Amino acid sequence: MGRHDLRLGSRGPTARPEPWPGWDAGRVTDQQRRRTIVVGAGIAGLTAARDLVAAGDEVVVLEASDVVGGKVRRHEVAGVAVDVGAEAMLNRRPEGVDLARAAGLEVEHPALTSSRIWTRGELRPLPRSLMGVPLDLDQLAASGVLSDEGLARVRAEPALGPEDPEALEGDVSVGDLVDRRFGPEVTDRLVEPLLGGVYAGRARAISARAAVPQLVAYAARGSLLEQAAALPTTYDSPVFAGLPGGMGRLPEALAAGLPVRLGVTVRGLAHRPGGGFTLTCGPTTAPELVEADAVVLATPAAPTARLLAVVAPVAATELAGVETASVVVVTLAYRVEDAGPVVGAGSSGFLVPPVEGRRVKASTFSFAKWDWVRAAGAAEGVVHLRTSLGRHGDEVALQATDDELVAWSLADLADATGLTARPVDVHVQRWGGGLPQYALGHLDRVARVRSALDAVPGLAVCGATYDGVGIPAVVASAHRTARELG
Repeated sequence: MGRHDLRLGSRGPTARPEPWPGWDAGRVTDQQRRRTIVVGAGIAGLTAARDLVAAGDEVVVLEASDVVGGKVRRHEVAGVAVDVGAEAMLNRRPEGVDLARAAGLEVEHPALTSSRIWTRGELRPLPRSLMGVPLDLDQLAASGVLSDEGLARVRAEPALGPEDPEALEGDVSVGDLVDRRFGPEVTDRLVEPLLGGVYAGRARAISARAAVPQLVAYAARGSLLEQAAALPTTYDSPVFAGLPGGMGRLPEALAAGLPVRLGVTVRGLAHRPGGGFTLTCGPTTAPELVEADAVVLATPAAPTARLLAVVAPVAATELAGVETASVVVVTLAYRVEDAGPVVGAGSSGFLVPPVEGRRVKASTFSFAKWDWVRAAGAAEGVVHLRTSLGRHGDEVALQATDDELVAWSLADLADATGLTARPVDVHVQRWGGGLPQYALGHLDRVARVRSALDAVPGLAVCGATYDGVGIPAVVASAHRTARELG
């Protein structure tokens, strides 16, 4: 038995594949349950595995790292386990909250505090918007985010009428569409910081059809401002949801009921004579071969492309073209008595437009946003907040040292809020290549990937690369994959 608790028999390039623990090698009949391997123990992989187990498959989840969750993870900072990756999910899209409740977890909503935007030398109110596209002229004017000229350009938007269908044919970037209708100031100071938070991308390079399809639909019908007037300003349910104790509890809960093998790198995937697949796992010097009837790749685009190179080369080529952004989350804990400038700010944090030239692109005052964070921190006499750094095409954040990342965060926090105290604890979490970029033509690319995989029975993919980067979208991607694989 190796260090990963894998009973795979003899090792070496010609080793004969043997079953995983729990798979009955002597029960090879037409009625035998399908043996399925899920590669990747992030939210997508764990959700797909859960669905497949419920459908009757014998499933093993393989994860290269030593923890489950992918970009949904917790780490202890000043005695409190807090999220160092995704900290929330959309509440108005049901897949995420439904999965959490099905896993026996309580759902919590953030406090009703507003966010700010740090621009033109001040922390200004963030006006109501659709991914930065203004929906309330009065709020926009009162915020002071735009210049007089920029505001006048927004006011003139209704006169433009519907977008030319030819201009929307195929695909258009979010930034180019917003530039045409509202002017570049809206793109630079409102759309960029919001898209930077979700995709860590650049507005003029992200597909509107893939990232904000509502924007395309509205523009095709006419004025976005006029249509915004008909949108409700109050809703029956909160926009976001989280979990007491952190979103990191979700993958932990999902993995608790699954056979997950950590520290196992899958290096190769090939067709098995007679049907199914053979996976090459472990170090190159001592590979282990494993057989499966079906395989789900719930891994980022680059490793998925490498694994598909032999069995689905067209899909592999498409996925190899998906670019990613690297981001960093810096979590800081301050003594309560030292954190007055943020404790009294009356907001849950702020966003920073790239045109401001700051290192930090956002900061979340976690203690103000989540009741459970405030209560857990109070027990330790601290408050927690976090900063995020890194956008597509900007490798500086990832290449910097931890000390540099912390220093940049402290400097920007001091300039934005007046907080000059030193934190009592800090954690730096790097997400190299963590967010896929939905470039122009992304939807067509995903369609080509799925079409190519349709020709390979028993093989499927899911995750943030395909249908959305938020937790509900990733869960939906996994549900779809498990359903179609069935």
